[in-house]
Amino acid sequence: MFYLTVVGNVQNFVSIVPKRVVLRGFAGDPIKATVKVIPEDNYPFTIRDVKAIHTNNIRFSLEKAEHLKKPEYILSVENLKKDKGRYFDTIKLKTDSKIRPEIQISVIGNILDRSENKKQQK
Repeated sequence: MFYLTVVGNVQNFVSIVPKRVVLRGFAGDPIKATVKVIPEDNYPFTIRDVKAIHTNNIRFSLEKAEHLKKPEYILSVENLKKDKGRYFDTIKLKTDSKIRPEIQISVIGNILDRSENKKQQK
């Protein structure tokens, strides 16, 4: 049996705020969220393409912006599900980086029925 200890500094490739998208609200209401994707200074990259594994419950768009003279991306995600239920999806951001050619962002949807909420409050 061997014991191995590894010591070192871990550098972030990208900052993602928040780390995942949570779309929670009542069916029929607009439910949207945004995520900031910020390349770290030591690992610049460009996002080339955006896709989701399943596209039946969400719509998304990506805008390139600048904050403090540094590039960042704003990912906007919108719920399309019209009825009560939960869903999970993953948005894949294809980059031009050889270090990390793909960034994945989880999407969690929890759509509630307003009539059931009113019944529980009585």
